[in-house]
Amino acid sequence: MATDFSAEIKALRATMDSVREVTDLDSLRTQIADLEQQSGAPDLWDDPEHAQQVTSQLSRANAELERVEKMDSRIDDLEVLAEMGQEENDADTIAEAEKELAHVQKAVGELEVRTLLSGEYDQREAVVTIRSGAGGVDAADFAEMLLRMYLRWAERHGYPTKVMDTSYAEEAGLKSATFEVNVPYAYGNLSVEAGTHRLVRISPFDNQGRRQTSFAAVEVVPLIEQTDSIEIPENELKIDVFRSSGPGGQSVNTTDSAVRMTHIPTGTVVSMQNEKSQIQNRAAALRVMQSRLLLLRREQEAAEKKELAGDIKASWGDQMRSYVLHPYQMVKDLRTEYEVGNTSAVFDGDIDGFIEAGIRWKRNQERDNA
Repeated sequence: MATDFSAEIKALRATMDSVREVTDLDSLRTQIADLEQQSGAPDLWDDPEHAQQVTSQLSRANAELERVEKMDSRIDDLEVLAEMGQEENDADTIAEAEKELAHVQKAVGELEVRTLLSGEYDQREAVVTIRSGAGGVDAADFAEMLLRMYLRWAERHGYPTKVMDTSYAEEAGLKSATFEVNVPYAYGNLSVEAGTHRLVRISPFDNQGRRQTSFAAVEVVPLIEQTDSIEIPENELKIDVFRSSGPGGQSVNTTDSAVRMTHIPTGTVVSMQNEKSQIQNRAAALRVMQSRLLLLRREQEAAEKKELAGDIKASWGDQMRSYVLHPYQMVKDLRTEYEVGNTSAVFDGDIDGFIEAGIRWKRNQERDNA
């Protein structure tokens, strides 16, 4: 059946109208003008932290404006291409227009999802921690598979990442790993990945070839910024130092540079060992601790509001996604019902569909509970 380009382009423009409305381009341009004025101040770099903040905000704002304006131009070009192909009845040009239509629809869908990320911390960078759960060595192996999946996802998009801590299991895999994704909206995107992930497969570690179910937990917190008011009194922190270690218990550091930080009132624990010095690991651990306590404070405030409103619904539930490799191949999100049969692609970082479906699901949940 021939593509109705007119209807498809009309739908794209309608979506872009709502994107522009939410983005508020006039306010964005005003913000850019103000930031450009600040960035041109001769004494800007007298305060390097403030300067970094201004230049980062300016870069983000310009990228946001360019993203929307370029998409409008791309839709206009698509319309011209489609009209040319139809007027000349040129099959090659029509095929090219159909291909571009699919690309533009995907890009506009991603832009639309971005407008749904309007939570207090959604624009932040993210700190992700993966922990192996029930399932022994298979769970540890699963945790390592998830770490690779998220790092490959970030790599596909050109997002910078930094692995902050890795705790290796005895036989194979990871007990836990913590990494940062240093790009705006990383938290808004990855927050929907938080929860319990389940793997079902024939265990490569079972010499009888039995099917094994294992679990891993994913925690996602927003990276704190200088403006966040999270002060932790020193008497609330317990700090232990130890030697960093690699796979199989091999020492990778001959000094006590690794740091384990415990927040005594909440029992929150953060370990850091991937920086070169104890001072660097301590600073990194404190930053992640502040991020976790910031999210904890937000969750407590949300819980209090729910209690006042009489809302006793469970939130997302523990198990949010299943990765089945045997007896069939499928990855399925249990909240959104989104599923994919190509498990290899998912473990290689192709998870945008899950993230997009999760963001839409989360926004619908928030609307229902409002």
